[in-house]
Amino acid sequence: MNYEAGMLAWSRAGHDKDTLYVIVKTEGEYVYLSDGRLKPVDHPKKKKIRHIQIVRQIPEELLGLNIVTIKNEEIRKAIRRFSNV
Repeated sequence: MNYEAGMLAWSRAGHDKDTLYVIVKTEGEYVYLSDGRLKPVDHPKKKKIRHIQIVRQIPEELLGLNIVTIKNEEIRKAIRRFSNV
């Protein structure tokens, strides 16, 4: 499976189960996740790949944005839009 920064992912294990995040960075068997609120971009959550379920699309709000300079507001907007669909 190919995990990319900007993709949405559901947490499938841990105290944050069923929480929607945006992948900020990938590193080996880990991904770094942000929800723009409790886990901001500058302090993302580190989680093993096997503990997430990927959503195979990058939200329109995040397409073309540099994931390094992305803001918490943009992540919150993308998550809110996806979860209301």
